[in-house]
Amino acid sequence: MNKERVLLGAVAYTPAVVEIWEGIKDYFNENGCPFDFVLFSNYEAQVDALLDGFIDIAWNTNLAFIKCDLALDGKARILAMRDTDLDFTSHIVVKKDSSINSIEDLKQKRVAFGSKDSAQAAIMPEYFLLDKELVADIDYTAIRFNSDVGKHGDTGNSEHEVVDSVLKGEADAGTIGATIWQQLQNNGADLKCIWSSPGYSHCIFTALPNLDDKKADNFTTTLMKMDYQNPDHRRLLDLEGLKKWVPPSRDGYKEIFKAVEKLNYATATTVAAR
Repeated sequence: MNKERVLLGAVAYTPAVVEIWEGIKDYFNENGCPFDFVLFSNYEAQVDALLDGFIDIAWNTNLAFIKCDLALDGKARILAMRDTDLDFTSHIVVKKDSSINSIEDLKQKRVAFGSKDSAQAAIMPEYFLLDKELVADIDYTAIRFNSDVGKHGDTGNSEHEVVDSVLKGEADAGTIGATIWQQLQNNGADLKCIWSSPGYSHCIFTALPNLDDKKADNFTTTLMKMDYQNPDHRRLLDLEGLKKWVPPSRDGYKEIFKAVEKLNYATATTVAAR
């Protein structure tokens, strides 16, 4: 076994994940950083694998990072992020001809949410609504689309279900993330945004606090050398949805930690047991 090899975990939420990490694996190995990856079917399994020391680094959603950090008493090591993971936002959308123009207008209305483990389409919108003293199933009726639970909203399927329910009139409003909202705008969807959240952070490379410094440094240094101007690198970066990797910061996760606590979100049985 190569002790210098970095073994990374990623969740296979789409077939393109294989192409992305096969390409990044080749890039790392060609640039002096022994590297391999393992794919998981869900983030809970990946969190377990990291906490058990089976993998060195996990490519985590914000919620998966929080699960790791809670289990490690706030000592999870963070290594890098995408430029697009900074200032991510959630949105509440309604049909363009709707009389709903603000979140105050949502009282006694039907609001559709994405998968319960999606920060962008469920956790953060519900948290911010609660902050405005709008309580689910008291001040408004919550309609929940819990498709692909375990993928933390990565597939986007539940958000499309949210949008469909709004367009069909089955919900008065729906919560979605910035990526889906941008796609809808580009396609001229018959929707308007009545509220956008403050920015928060999305995905992050997470490790145990005792990850070997040399291994961590070799990983981050090699990763940061990926150049969008290089056509081979650009193909992989486009697939992963970024133009450059950036240094990590905990600042953008503060509100998500608060949301998980305030909503009494069950982070994971594995976390509770550790």
